[in-house]
This record gives sequence, C-alpha cells and structure tokens, in this order.
Amino acid sequence: MDRAAIEAELYRVEADFAELVSRAGSSDLRRRSSGTRWTNRQLLYHMVFGYLIVRTLMPLVHVLGRCGCSRRFAAALNAARRPFHWINYVASWAGGQILPPTATVTLMRRTLRALRRRLGRESDQTLALTMHFPTAWDPYFRPRMSVQDVYHYGTEHYDHHRRQLSFE
Repeated sequence: MDRAAIEAELYRVEADFAELVSRAGSSDLRRRSSGTRWTNRQLLYHMVFGYLIVRTLMPLVHVLGRCGCSRRFAAALNAARRPFHWINYVASWAGGQILPPTATVTLMRRTLRALRRRLGRESDQTLALTMHFPTAWDPYFRPRMSVQDVYHYGTEHYDHHRRQLSFE
C-alpha cells in the first residue's frame, strides 16, 4: 500500500466515523456490539483508540527501526500481553463511558489529521523503516512491520471493528 492509498484510507475513515456517530441513536449506542464485550459506544471509542495507538507508535517505530534492536522489545511486550489486553479493554470501556460521542468524533478527526500531516512529512526511507511487533497483542500485528505498515494497521483495526457494530 502506498502513501496516497494510506492517505485516502485516512480520509475515508474520518468521513465514515463522523457519519456512523451522527446516525447512531442513543439506543444504538447502548446496544451490545457483535463479538465484543463492549457496547457500540465503547467500541466506537476503541476504534479511535486504535489510531491513538498508531500515533503513539510512530516515534517508537522510527527509533527502533533505525537502531535495529526491536526483537527483544517485541518479545518483552508479548510477555506483557495480559496486562495490555486488560488495559486495552478498560481504557475503551472507560473512554466510551466518559467521552460523549461528539467528542469522540472530534478526537478521531484530530488524530487522523495529525497522522496525515505526519505521513506527508515521511520520506520513502522513513516509510521503509521496520521493527519487530508483539504479535500476541493484536491479530493485525505482523512479526515485522514498516512505518508504512503501521499507518495502514490503524485502518485494518478500524475496518475490523466497524463490522462488529450492531446498529439497526
């Protein structure tokens, strides 16, 4: 996937997310999602959380991609997968409970715009930097991912969870 395709994905997600939230009624938001323990409202927050993780990962992928010392780091993260899964669940549960849906849209918009700005500053060299990833954390993490792959990961995560929303 090239830079233009990733940028197009980020624009698509921004529009799609705003539209999803705008058409969701309060009963839709309270309904349990399909295949998760979250409500639709909590799952919507988790979809934003995925992009927040991407934004947080970017400096790490750049640093570890340059120094080539990511294998042990990924192994340590894999060993800590249980606390990660608990934090991932609780953070999305709490974020979905606390943040109003309109604020979730704003957070998604700001996060995606920041990622698009950063993507625009990436060189071909930095997009090709790779590091090892903790594959036990997420089914879309591969053993080794490039900066470009990490940008795309956010949309893979988003699309996966979008299919789990149970709006009428």
